[in-house]
Amino acid sequence: MDTLPREDQSLVERLRDPSQCRAAFNEVKKLYSQPLYWQIRRMVNDHEDANDLLQNTFLKAWSSIDLFRGDAKLSTWLYKIAINESLTHLERERKRLNVSLDDEASHLIHAIEADTNIDGDELCLKLRKAIAQLPEKQRLVFNMKYYDDMKYEQMSEILGTSVGALKASYHIAVKKIEQYFLDND
Repeated sequence: MDTLPREDQSLVERLRDPSQCRAAFNEVKKLYSQPLYWQIRRMVNDHEDANDLLQNTFLKAWSSIDLFRGDAKLSTWLYKIAINESLTHLERERKRLNVSLDDEASHLIHAIEADTNIDGDELCLKLRKAIAQLPEKQRLVFNMKYYDDMKYEQMSEILGTSVGALKASYHIAVKKIEQYFLDND
């Protein structure tokens, strides 16, 4: 755990201490609930599903904190769990609804249009629809960079993809979104 930032080291030590673990985990939830919720929400586009997946993320983190090696930041580990939960959920939903990867964009756009839990102007709605048109990996990379302003290095740790590949993926996603805006004026 020598590679962890000092605040993460302290928190992880408290998480592993039976007398302090509950209070420490409440602190983790307080620190990461909102950013993880929005990361999940942008992937699954449904408030209830996002809440469920956030709870699953914290349950998995709680039950496997002893497996946390400390070779990455705690936030990176949590994002990795949240993203895996989201991707698993999306795959399950595709199978349940018998939606192919090719039809996923139209399914997501329908969910965006039906969503009453997010307010936004027409431009925000158009951006969400443009993002929904992206392949899953590009959508994920775009969301992490654009909304979370995440560094490519951290994205690389979370997704297990090279920085160069992530930069290329983001660039392609931006071009596709620009084209969507030009085509849908």
